[in-house]
Parts: sequence; structure tokens; C-alpha cells
Amino acid sequence: MLNENPYKPEPMRIVRKFDLTADTRFFQVRPVDIHRAATLTYRPGQFMMISIPGVGEAPFSISSTPTRPGLLEFCIRRVGTLTEALFKLKENSTIYVRGPYGNGFPIECMKGKDIIIVAGGLGAAPLRSVLLYILDNRDEFGRVVYLHGARTPKDMLFRDEFMELKLRDDVEVYLTVDKDDTGEWTENIGVVTKLFKFVKDINPENTCGVVCGPPVMYKFVIAEFLKLKVPKNQILMTLERRMKCGIGKCGHCAIEYIYTCIDGPVFTYWDVLHMKELI
Repeated sequence: MLNENPYKPEPMRIVRKFDLTADTRFFQVRPVDIHRAATLTYRPGQFMMISIPGVGEAPFSISSTPTRPGLLEFCIRRVGTLTEALFKLKENSTIYVRGPYGNGFPIECMKGKDIIIVAGGLGAAPLRSVLLYILDNRDEFGRVVYLHGARTPKDMLFRDEFMELKLRDDVEVYLTVDKDDTGEWTENIGVVTKLFKFVKDINPENTCGVVCGPPVMYKFVIAEFLKLKVPKNQILMTLERRMKCGIGKCGHCAIEYIYTCIDGPVFTYWDVLHMKELI
């Protein structure tokens, strides 16, 4: 999908939007040129640069899956000038998008393996992409376990969607919140690592662990994967660090010789061991 000019975005139209939480909104967009929609390709874990002329540009993880072509989906939290402007746009408005960028998840290496996905907070946005990809190609993967933590029930992204997934018999979904402020929450209460009690009898050599969430969460989740003896090069995490250009030219996201926008945003724990500044 990259243009000849890597800085040139293409116009896309907002076809659907709705609130996921009080400060986070779901956006579904498609290229204005309907013929471009047919060639829209990316990998789970990649990101796009979204811009509004005269306002600014910022990177956002893709929440949709390439197995459902023609559309892009984003989960965007209102945190600054650009997102404030995005929230004011109505359906059928035009935004500008360039990408995809980054290396994404090594899907081919993950095929045939059991997959344990751990999402915390906004980490559900990029991990939804890889989860939906796996479910759309279910016979190519082994056991699939999805663990999702949020602060409260009202803060849980895609809560209704994941509740529906719990009804399926080909994926294990466990949800938890730090505290229940409704009195109506029927799932688990506690930090997301407490959900590892449901992850039993795994073959670590044939397992991939995937994690994305708040920075403080990574070391605790990785510790749980290591307890399960999942190999370090099979623990995958998606990270973001103040990416600006998306193509490794501005150096904004560089850590020594690593460019998050090119070498990431998906890294293995083995990568992180050698570049501790990444988390």
C-alpha cells in the first residue's frame, strides 16, 4: 500500500464510528478510491499514520484484520489536538492515511503453534488484529487463549465483542478488571496476570506468547510466560515509542541502532533482553 512518495497520504472516508469507552472511539475507514480498497494489504501488528490537514499527524495501531479486506479499523483514545479533531468528525468525513508501517507479527512462524494473547488496557487495539486473524484462519493454529485486563468494566475495550467470543468453543477467553464499580460484573476481578491460572497443560516449545499493554505490565506478564517455559524468542510484544515519520528517517523513535517504526513495533523478548531501554 506504500505510495511512491512515502510521505504522501491517501484520502479515506470514515464509514462508521462509535464510542468504546468514555475517552476511546472506534473508527472504521475505507479508501475514497473504491478500487484502492481491493488492494489494501497489511499484517497484524502494523500501524498507520493518520492525519488531518492543518491539525497534525500521529501513528495508530490497526485493530482490524487483513482477512476482512477493504476496510481499516482503529481504536483511538482522545489525548491531544489531533485526536480531539478526529473525535469531532462525522461519518463520511475524509481523513488522510499513509502506511502500513512496521514489521507486524511473524504470522508464518506462529502457524501450527498454540497462542496465548495477553492484553491490558489500550493494548487490546493491536492485539484484536492478530486475534481476529487467527480466528479467521482457525485451522492453521493450535490452542488459542485470550487474556484481557482492564481497570473497570466500563474501561474494557471491545467488551461486548469479547463476551461473544467466550461462547465459541475454539477459543478460550478470560476477562478481568482491577475493580468492579458496577456490581454487575460476572467475570474475574484482579490484575491480568491472575488469569494465568487458567493456562494449564501447555507445550512451551510449541507456544507463542503475545502481550501488549501499559509499560508496567510487561515485566509481570513476561515473568508468567517464563514460568510456563515459553522460549524467549517466542514471546512477542508490541511497543510504541513516539513514532513520527514511520519510515526511519526522522530518528524520533531510535534507541541506539533500533528504530521502533521499522524494527518494531513487534519485538521478541529476546530482542528486549539486548535492548532493555525498549521497555
